[in-house]
Amino acid sequence: MKRTKNKDTPSAILTADWHLREDTPVCRTDDFQTEQWKKVQEIARMQTAFGCPVFHAGDLFNHWKPSPWLLSKTMQHLPEQFWTVYGNHDLPQHNLELANKCGVYALATARWVNLLTTCHWNHTPDTYSWRFYKDRKMLVWHVMNYQGRKPWPGCTDPSSAKLLRKYPHYDLILTGHNHKPFVEEYEGRLLVNPGSITRQEAKQADHRPRVYLYYAEEHRVESVELNYNEGVISREHISNIEERDNRIDAFISKLDTDWEAEMSFEDNLHKFFSKNKTSNAVQEIITKSLDNDNS
Repeated sequence: MKRTKNKDTPSAILTADWHLREDTPVCRTDDFQTEQWKKVQEIARMQTAFGCPVFHAGDLFNHWKPSPWLLSKTMQHLPEQFWTVYGNHDLPQHNLELANKCGVYALATARWVNLLTTCHWNHTPDTYSWRFYKDRKMLVWHVMNYQGRKPWPGCTDPSSAKLLRKYPHYDLILTGHNHKPFVEEYEGRLLVNPGSITRQEAKQADHRPRVYLYYAEEHRVESVELNYNEGVISREHISNIEERDNRIDAFISKLDTDWEAEMSFEDNLHKFFSKNKTSNAVQEIITKSLDNDNS
């Protein structure tokens, strides 16, 4: 039976930054693989229900060279009518000229995904517009941008408001790279940055993964949160690193007061270890560093 659209049926699903991977992020305390594929399946079910394309703004994989296992899992779970651009993680050395070596290229060659020719990572838009629905023009772009204040001091990336003003010929700009979700509007035109669909860093503990439904006729978007587990993001690894760094800093500060120039570096270290209580962890780090330097 042919599917008919009405005003309540979205024209597209907007998403970005899936960063599919076969290992577990150090911050996760749950079964990350299960949760990762649940998100993909949830989006695939939406696509089936609405019968609309999925537009993805880059970084499908966390590394440009996914394993055969990860490629197979991706093919098993990807939504139909899936369109994407290359993100920086998708490209060897972040270089579009090497795209034919990457996993996304393999999926596109096998026709599991459709590659948009709009704007990949490290590109700027040209006069070409992707004509999506009636008179709507959409740009899909993997580019860092942000809403509000600069995300870090000295940031030279454009704000979402600046991008909308700079490219007035697009009704909708879909961006990836910034893992925080937001929507910017200017003079009736929209920029949508969906954010990542999984939380892979400790700083994302409060992130609520989502996709956006785009209604082209009404030219509006609707945020739809994906299912996710609370309390599965840990900062323990960060605390451990900070404690290690503090121990090393304390160790170095003691070296300044107990060093003999006529002795070799290694002899001074052994002398220091014998006179000062130094944890085995710090000694191991220093010893491994010396071994690497001498190899």
